[in-house]
Amino acid sequence: MLNNLNTNILVVGSGLSGAVAALAAAEENKKVILLTKNSNLLSGSTAWAQGGIAYTNKNDTPEKFKNDIMRAGNKNNYKLAVEQLVNKGPKLIEELLINTFNVPFERDGQDNLIFTSEAAHSNNRIIHCKDTTGYNIHNAVIAKIKKTQNITVLTNTTAIDLLTYSHHSTEYSDIYKNPTCFGIVALNNKTKETIKIFSDQTILATGGLGQLYSHTTNPLESRGDGIAMAWRAGARCVNLHYIQFHPTALFHESGRFLISEALRGEGAKLTDVNGNNFMEDLHKDCELAPRDIVARGIHKTLINTNHPCVYLDISHKKADWIKNRFPSIYNHCKSLGIDITQKAIPVVPAAHYSCGGVSVDLSGKTSLERLYAIGEVSCTGVHGSNRLASTSLLECLVWGYLSGKNASLQKSDYQTPITKDWIQGTKEIDRALITQDWLTIKNTMWNYVGLIRTQERLHRAQDILRNLQYDIEKYYQQYKLTPNIIGLRNGIQTAVAITSSALEDRNSQGCHYIEP
Repeated sequence: MLNNLNTNILVVGSGLSGAVAALAAAEENKKVILLTKNSNLLSGSTAWAQGGIAYTNKNDTPEKFKNDIMRAGNKNNYKLAVEQLVNKGPKLIEELLINTFNVPFERDGQDNLIFTSEAAHSNNRIIHCKDTTGYNIHNAVIAKIKKTQNITVLTNTTAIDLLTYSHHSTEYSDIYKNPTCFGIVALNNKTKETIKIFSDQTILATGGLGQLYSHTTNPLESRGDGIAMAWRAGARCVNLHYIQFHPTALFHESGRFLISEALRGEGAKLTDVNGNNFMEDLHKDCELAPRDIVARGIHKTLINTNHPCVYLDISHKKADWIKNRFPSIYNHCKSLGIDITQKAIPVVPAAHYSCGGVSVDLSGKTSLERLYAIGEVSCTGVHGSNRLASTSLLECLVWGYLSGKNASLQKSDYQTPITKDWIQGTKEIDRALITQDWLTIKNTMWNYVGLIRTQERLHRAQDILRNLQYDIEKYYQQYKLTPNIIGLRNGIQTAVAITSSALEDRNSQGCHYIEP
């Protein structure tokens, strides 16, 4: 075992929310450890965000923005959280992203920000960096982290579990104390040794769970790690069944690639294989209807036409404009032989965003003492049962900043308990087992807990996943730890939790669509 580490603030995950939280805590002169399981800080879904970030302008109001969020979320949103987002969000964009981090948002000839539209927004309020907004924001924040002396970065380090009194203290009577987190146990990916990191406050920023599905726009690390760890530790999790499926991911044998909402905001049209604009008959806003409606519209069209994809066409726009506005999408498609200035893009829905997660308050606090959760792993209540486009980066910014500040203000007058030694198995893992188990998880979740659900499908999924969880937990205890087996254990735990949550909610709404 490596030497244990101690810190004031531990941030698990280096996406936008985690990075901002680390900086906010460091500003309060706290000793911060920022941990990522990848080889560098540019990890998670932030850098994959194409479209932009919502920012109210002079022709807009927080109230209009709030109403759009509530309407997209089927009014199942937590009103106070939405109000915090729309009021604090624009101020933090200006203070941090524009004035401090100097994010290069698109501007016109008079140096004014350029605003565009996206689905379900009543105003043009989206600012962007062409179609690489998340990447540019993330890079700017990381550059600041690298210059901040009181932030220690641990790369190639995979969190295994949260440390709590009831699970890991050697003093049996600690089981009767209030549920409290005092750090994590983690795996050094290179040496395969475990390390305990004790912290006054721990902030989970582990991202989403799209990799539980066969088709996703999420990076490989989005496998539900944070939800699984929080679940095992006893933290309250809510709305896990609200999984948003992005309507338009590139349909290609090379894999799925996000085709931004912004294309439809700029006038791209959806057609079936026969050239019919099917959205005209499904919703008054056509392509700009909320994501869940568009995604289900595409799904039903695929069934009706017996064709594997639909088509998104922006070729009616000038070629130079397309190349300048969407360089990343244009270049990626071009590399696969698809010239989007000349022909439509083949697209299908894909798992994109988790609207639920670890339940938190307005500062990111969870139901466990000394534990925060921010970003996609959390459920602030902002999104209700369906997320409005371009609000995820904004939520990361707001709750990342507030959690870092709030955690820094908390008293640290407690004694770290003596903890049990971490025991791992001795057998070498059989990679075929991991590969097959992931296929089972992905296919089960896609077919039974996907865009369209039934009670029968959900019960079938629950049976399959619970049996698989038993097997995975058994060989998790027998085999040597690797990032892959840790991820598999977390993935199956989160998949079971999502399915149970879906079974409990008989009401069809938003992302949770129950077919009679």
